[in-house]
Amino acid sequence: MRGIFVTGTDTGVGKSVVTGLLAGYLEDKGYSAITQKWIQTGSKRFPSDIDVHLKLMGRRRKDIKDDLPYMSSYNLGFPSSPHLAAKLEKRRIRPEVIKKSWRVLSKRFDYTIAEGVGGALVPYNGKRLVIDIAGELGLPVLIVCANKLGAINHAVLTVEAIRKRNMRIIGLVFNHISRTGNDIILKDNPDAIKKVTGEDILGSIPYSGRRNSLYKAFRPIGKRIAEKL
Repeated sequence: MRGIFVTGTDTGVGKSVVTGLLAGYLEDKGYSAITQKWIQTGSKRFPSDIDVHLKLMGRRRKDIKDDLPYMSSYNLGFPSSPHLAAKLEKRRIRPEVIKKSWRVLSKRFDYTIAEGVGGALVPYNGKRLVIDIAGELGLPVLIVCANKLGAINHAVLTVEAIRKRNMRIIGLVFNHISRTGNDIILKDNPDAIKKVTGEDILGSIPYSGRRNSLYKAFRPIGKRIAEKL
């Protein structure tokens, strides 16, 4: 059993897209793969992020109906950090519940890919962070970075925070979250971050709403990730 924790340099950077594309790539290579969204905020319904994963994998909920209860442990209505959303609902997020769900799926699949919440240092209660759960499970971290002005600062801070926790970093994937942007900056960001951190830059995903285009661009990235696992 192998697992991966996908975190971001901020919220809205494309973690769900990368998680779904990676799971799809691993399945295409003959492995069984499943995704998780440990904590979803902004809706009490089944996590929309997992629906994104499934769409990019070319699967439907009914294809994995027996696994659905373990794919998300907490669905909270308020669109905020988990600690606040849980507080407003008078609920307690228990890490042991999340760990149990991960272990169940890890016995059923070759790879279990867990998507984080927002950026890397997001709390689920007054003292503990979501990434701490990934650390306790011994999961390596894949960082998704929005390629935009400010990416260097966000990426370097994220790398330093993960290193401080002695967690293994697989590398960084850059995601173009907009059709527009300064090409000089967008080209320089990965190079600058590579020089400052020394971490592997695994590739970039173009802005697109089409699964085939995204997957085509992701394939070489998926190959590099698979080689590291």
